[in-house]
Amino acid sequence: MSEHRRKPPQPQGGGRAAARRGQSGSSSGRRAAPRGATGSPSDSYGSGSRGSGGEEHTYGSRAEARRAAQRGGGRRAGAAGPGRGGGRSAPPGKKRIIDYPRYDKDGWRRWTPSWKLVSGLCIAFFGSLVAVAGIGYAMVSVPSEENAMALSENNVYYWADGSQMVATGSGQNRQNVTIDRIPEAMQWAVISAENKSFYDDSGIDPMGIARALGNMATGGDTQGGSTITQQFVKNTYLSQDQTISRKFKEMFISIKVGTKLSKAEILQGYLNTSYYGRGAYGIQAAAQTYYGKDAVDLTPSECAFLAALLKGPTYYDPAGNVNLDSSATAEKNRERSEERWSWILEQMHADEHLSDAKYQEAVKKYPMPQGRKAIKGMTGQVSYLVDTAKRYVLKNSDITEAQFDQGGYQIYTTFEKDKVEALAKAVKKVEEEKIDPKKREEDQHVQFGAASVKPNDGAIVALYGGAGFENGHFNNNADTSGIPVGSTWKPFVLAAAMQHGTYKTNGVGVSPLSKYNGDDHLQIKENDGSLVLKKDNTPFYQENESDYPWGYITLRKAMEQSVNTPFVQLGMDVGMETVADVAEKSGILKESFATRNASFALGTSTPSAIRMADAYATFAASGKQADPYSVTAVKHKGSELPGFEKPRVTQAMPENVANNITDILENVIENGTGYKAQELGRTAAGKTGTTDKNKSAWWVGYTQQLATSVGMFREDPKDHKLLSMNGTAGDESIHGGDVPTQIWTEYMKAALKGEEDPGFPKAEKIGEIADGIGAPSPTPTATETEEEEEKETPTAPPSPTQTEVTPPPPTNTATCGPFDFNCEDDGEEDNGGTDNGGTDNGGTDGGATSSPDPTSSSDTGNSNGNGNGGGGGFFGGPAG
Repeated sequence: MSEHRRKPPQPQGGGRAAARRGQSGSSSGRRAAPRGATGSPSDSYGSGSRGSGGEEHTYGSRAEARRAAQRGGGRRAGAAGPGRGGGRSAPPGKKRIIDYPRYDKDGWRRWTPSWKLVSGLCIAFFGSLVAVAGIGYAMVSVPSEENAMALSENNVYYWADGSQMVATGSGQNRQNVTIDRIPEAMQWAVISAENKSFYDDSGIDPMGIARALGNMATGGDTQGGSTITQQFVKNTYLSQDQTISRKFKEMFISIKVGTKLSKAEILQGYLNTSYYGRGAYGIQAAAQTYYGKDAVDLTPSECAFLAALLKGPTYYDPAGNVNLDSSATAEKNRERSEERWSWILEQMHADEHLSDAKYQEAVKKYPMPQGRKAIKGMTGQVSYLVDTAKRYVLKNSDITEAQFDQGGYQIYTTFEKDKVEALAKAVKKVEEEKIDPKKREEDQHVQFGAASVKPNDGAIVALYGGAGFENGHFNNNADTSGIPVGSTWKPFVLAAAMQHGTYKTNGVGVSPLSKYNGDDHLQIKENDGSLVLKKDNTPFYQENESDYPWGYITLRKAMEQSVNTPFVQLGMDVGMETVADVAEKSGILKESFATRNASFALGTSTPSAIRMADAYATFAASGKQADPYSVTAVKHKGSELPGFEKPRVTQAMPENVANNITDILENVIENGTGYKAQELGRTAAGKTGTTDKNKSAWWVGYTQQLATSVGMFREDPKDHKLLSMNGTAGDESIHGGDVPTQIWTEYMKAALKGEEDPGFPKAEKIGEIADGIGAPSPTPTATETEEEEEKETPTAPPSPTQTEVTPPPPTNTATCGPFDFNCEDDGEEDNGGTDNGGTDNGGTDGGATSSPDPTSSSDTGNSNGNGNGGGGGFFGGPAG
């Protein structure tokens, strides 16, 4: 390239543009001067010096100069020194307490805290913790057994009108004893079972507390984290609430207790303040309650039993606690108790607190405690009212039984004193007239259960639970289950047919004027026309009470005379699951349902008296259902607790379905098996129910104002199996239309005295006629005239006013379920009974919902019963 075309050399410092900028000095412009440019002639544009001097550096372009300025890290404004942004900011004039961000560092190091800062903060943090712990330790005080006694208060129950019913609490059943009056076996039993390191630990379990706090934070199980010392603290000073604040407070007090009290004093306090069930607080009260002796006289075997109760008396008392949890039956509790009792003795032996000889002696026999005893004030029906209200409270809140028994609660119930007294009086009157245990063996062990519920509301206004706690009857017959309800179940079958139809009607409801075969010893058929078979593949035959040849009769007539065969076949045509669904929506708990076989239509299920009254209240309220409830409000220390709002009312079935059922059940009283209820003298509806061999008898009836159920049964006190009532009350057999109906009538007369007789809403024509298989054809169309004739002209041979059932007396005819071929029966109308049952099984929640174990039932489901309710109490299981 020629010389003259070369670009002339540019001045050092970036060219003419840079020279011009340099000449402008410090004058303002669009751009700030690059870092290091002072505006003086001696400072060329590209000389990026550090501080006041530094090596000269030449930048080849403005972009490079700009990048160099940015790398300098100095701030464009306010920089110290002779040039703007000439390096790192100067040290602060006054030293900072916390040097952060760090002034003498660049980049990420500027934001990294120094070791001095980190260590200082750690020291301050842990110092604060120590200070807080010290303050907490100083502020808490050491608990005592006397403090626990001072915390005990009564629970006060109120009638529906607000007047006081009874005051009952735990303070009356507590007596402290010194450590020398507590057997060593008892001391070692709780140590071996609960806190083996008791004599070595500091009184707290840090890992346990951390685990419990973690569980609480994540919403998991809150148990764990408690030594004997912590349990003593909780028993005396703290609530049972599982909260973080309570755990910290428990820790502080436990630490102080560990330093201020001896281990013997702590152990004494724990055993004197623990809850052993049956209202017993403390080892002395427990010894008296369970064994009728002083604590000092307890044997090692008895000590192990009482130590097992500390795991949870609801589930380890062999007497059972079905009133609190239906799974806490006497049988299951005995099994749990015996297993833990044996384990505790093994631990004591392994820990060398029990010699070989004493261990062998202790494990020889389970130390069965004595039965329950009535608590002061818990007599008559009040004992069952309190029991029902208590279980309702526990089911509808987070309150534990131990907390509740500690007292201080005011419970406002739905029970009306005059109605409760009227119901008890009615039972006593009829019982005295009819039942004579001294004269007749068949009158022994007869029991009653009853409940009265407000339709369209659900309030339980009265109940009869039994002879009273003071007479050794602790099972609430009104609120437990285990007794099959028999033909009182048939209205649910008919309601399902009216609402949903059968497999032949494609969802169209069935008219009650449809005709089904009412003959005895009838083969039952599946929807496809095949026969229902027993286990041996032979045909199943359904029996009636008698062999009277009813022929094809309307469902209305079949209900009137409680004929079995039409309803068994109707149930098969509708579908037993559909029947169960209608019953459940009406108020029956599904946990009480029996196996869905052919006999399901005849009442092999075991709802409680409360649930039967509530379900029939749905019919009375034109299909509106509300769950039964026994408590309207609960207060604690002046504050009302949540969870006790009135249950919501829902439409369980169409109005006209319910009204038609009511119309048909009115006819049961007017012309059928419930004719004795005519003595009430006002409009009413109801249904009888009797099971195989007359082991139970029911009457459930209602007006618009009140629905009431009455159940009657006999029970073997040894094995709690149901006994036949043939011969009871001097009658050949007991039916639902006899004693139960008389009790119902006596009670309703008093309960409704002075009330209007509003009757029932008129039932409109419903459904289409869909006759059973084999019915004569064609079937005339239903007319108002025919319906009227059906009501007023019974076709039964004898007059229904002379006997409960219009056909001839019952014959001893075998009755077998669809899958049970080893049965015999001479039952009345539904043959849906059981050989088991009784009053040891099945607690509920005071009329609320519950989740018990379903009553056991075999797969036979025959007309002789299916074992449903085995081992259960009167109405075993839940309230339903």
